[in-house]
Amino acid sequence: MHQRTPWQFGINRRKLFGVAGAIGASSFVAPARAAQTGLWDAHIATALDGLDDLVASLMERSGVPGIAVGVVHRDEVVHLAGYGVREVGKPEPIDPDTVFQLASVSKGMAATTVAAVIGDGVAGWDAPVHELYPEFELSEPWTTHAVTVRDLFCHRSGLPEHAGDILEDLGYSLDDVIHRLRFYDPVGPFRDTYNYTNFGLSAAAYAVARAAGIEWNDLAETRLYQPLGMTSTSSRFTDYMAHENRAIPHIRLEDGSFGFFQQRQPDAQTPAGGVSSNVRDMTQYVRMLLGGGVLDGEEIVDAFALGETFRPHIAPERPANPAVDRTSFYGLGWNVSIDNQGQMRFNHSGAFSLGAATVVSFIPAAELGIIVLSNGLPVGAVEAIALSFLDLATTGEVAFDYYAILSQVFAAALAPPYDHGIDFDTQPADFTDHLPLAAYAGDFENDLYGTVGVAELDGGLTLELGPDRTPFPMRHYAGDRFSFEPPGENAGAPSLVTFTIGPTGSADRITIDYLNKEGHGTLTRAMTGA
Repeated sequence: MHQRTPWQFGINRRKLFGVAGAIGASSFVAPARAAQTGLWDAHIATALDGLDDLVASLMERSGVPGIAVGVVHRDEVVHLAGYGVREVGKPEPIDPDTVFQLASVSKGMAATTVAAVIGDGVAGWDAPVHELYPEFELSEPWTTHAVTVRDLFCHRSGLPEHAGDILEDLGYSLDDVIHRLRFYDPVGPFRDTYNYTNFGLSAAAYAVARAAGIEWNDLAETRLYQPLGMTSTSSRFTDYMAHENRAIPHIRLEDGSFGFFQQRQPDAQTPAGGVSSNVRDMTQYVRMLLGGGVLDGEEIVDAFALGETFRPHIAPERPANPAVDRTSFYGLGWNVSIDNQGQMRFNHSGAFSLGAATVVSFIPAAELGIIVLSNGLPVGAVEAIALSFLDLATTGEVAFDYYAILSQVFAAALAPPYDHGIDFDTQPADFTDHLPLAAYAGDFENDLYGTVGVAELDGGLTLELGPDRTPFPMRHYAGDRFSFEPPGENAGAPSLVTFTIGPTGSADRITIDYLNKEGHGTLTRAMTGA
């Protein structure tokens, strides 16, 4: 069985470095002290000299097949290189023009696009999303009308983590997913609870596009990518697939090697994870960010609107001991915190468990940023490269063996939340046979997941999921329990399927662990007849 892992990384998950307090872009690139600047210059030169070896070492340790790296310093692109291959078993190399899927690095780019539109006088960070995008509703009427673009870009809407992602995996359309978000119960108080949601952030982006009178993908292209000269960057999956020079996604196979398994298609949540680009284009983007919205003397994004994206808005993980533990924050599409030297840092990682790991990290005071893109599932390698390089560039030494730490973090996170450690190939001690298969067959439903079918086929049971009722064979485990292999980005292990038998001798409920992270995995038998 292949292994998969969640989207975000961290020494503490969902954080890297950042800024404290509200900042406008006019103060975004604060000049460093002269002595510090000179020290940084020496360290940065040494870090750049050792970057090729650093990447080679981490590729060897991790097995990741291909990586591209870009570095910006003082408004110059000082490193641009590719390493490894686009696809295992084929000779085509990664180069600075190889296009990768960016995954959640897309969030910062979406925030920048929205900032550009806000700077144009269209909408605002505190615009109510429902007024712009009436199809978007939360479970409670008052939060539906109160939630703003800002709330959704910093993940404080009350939606559960990754709400809607499994619906996307099951084949529901964007409109269906947005409609079904209202069926999630809130997790924690509105505006006081951080839960990372791709479709929540995407809904806010789509709302701003509505206000601008243009489709989101066209808005991102005309308001961000084209002005920056990012000619290989797109929010459309078809554009990524049309590139001959594109990185193929890889997962970890049973033998520990990397190989292709399935292509991730993220169009439904493209503001949150659907951008594709190369390091050449991304260095232009980072130059603009470090320039406070200006590139080559031209203002691309309004300074104040851009500055809001880097303001701390919520603490994803409150410190266990506030007296000694540094708090990290989330801004609008960016992780925000302060490093051990007291410098503001901004970062976001991206990850597809089907085969992409990316990171952008930058330090405004040092006028320094790094982009690392890869075509392997996230194992901590790209973050280790970025963290090690920035340590070398600012202190002259690497503080930790980041890969040793992060690889363990990701390894621990590989098990899906529905994986209870069951060995489905071993008969349990309490094994009993199943009922006649007809007792389990029928349609089951709830508001969130719609109708799930169970059908007899070729002497077994098939589970039918999603709007197209895609069939998945089930295996008997014990008694009224079966298993199946779930699809898509959020799967990774067999899921238990448990039937509850009613007084008539047939199943009146079904619980699917894969769907049950937030308690929505139980469906009741559909009523038939008039």
